Amino acid sequence: MTDAPLIRFEKVSKIYGKGEAEVRALDGVDLTINDGEFVAIMGPSGSGKSTAMNILGCLDTPTSGRYFFRGIDVGTLDRSQRALLRRHYIGFVFQGFNLLKRTTARENLELPLIYRRETVGQRRKAALKALDLVGLSDRANHTSSELSGGQQQRVAIARALVTEPAVIFADEPTGNLDSSRSHEIMKLLDDLNQTRKITIVLVTHEDDIAAYAKRQIRFRDGKIASDTVTRGSVPA
Repeated sequence: MTDAPLIRFEKVSKIYGKGEAEVRALDGVDLTINDGEFVAIMGPSGSGKSTAMNILGCLDTPTSGRYFFRGIDVGTLDRSQRALLRRHYIGFVFQGFNLLKRTTARENLELPLIYRRETVGQRRKAALKALDLVGLSDRANHTSSELSGGQQQRVAIARALVTEPAVIFADEPTGNLDSSRSHEIMKLLDDLNQTRKITIVLVTHEDDIAAYAKRQIRFRDGKIASDTVTRGSVPA
């Protein structure tokens, strides 16, 4: 599409309230993320990391500054155009799995493709392919209630993958999992990043989870406090 970075913030601010009640959730943030990166966004509660993630995912808009996605100024898009950007280029994974309980894993994956008006055959093929990528092809016809927490999060990751997005935003994806399942999920994300070159932006407050990322960005008081390139392999 373009040689521009995948993501770029230029002096992005997000302000809530006015006067003495004003809160600068983001305060003039500059940020660039390129295709194929695995980035962890960290910081204490109220640091601005969740606000940044909401703007990156086109779920919110900045008060000032500019957000470019593949060179396109997102601020010039209307609500329906931003929805199309999310639908075609962005995948989300949340702390809560957000799966429909009474539908199968395959059917959960087909839902975002219905909005893209793909045929039944196209939806089924894409869903099974995504489930295979996360090692759950044998669970395609199991409902959410028949899956463990780790398996449900794998299905959620597969749902993010099924549209073949340019980037996956993962917001505390291990928050509802025990330590063993958390590292299982992070190893999966790391593998998807390394073998399939999928860009991943992860929000977490846990150092051992952030250690899977190749780059760690720490927010404090609405600003980037540090931006560090870290390691190149999965933690032991």
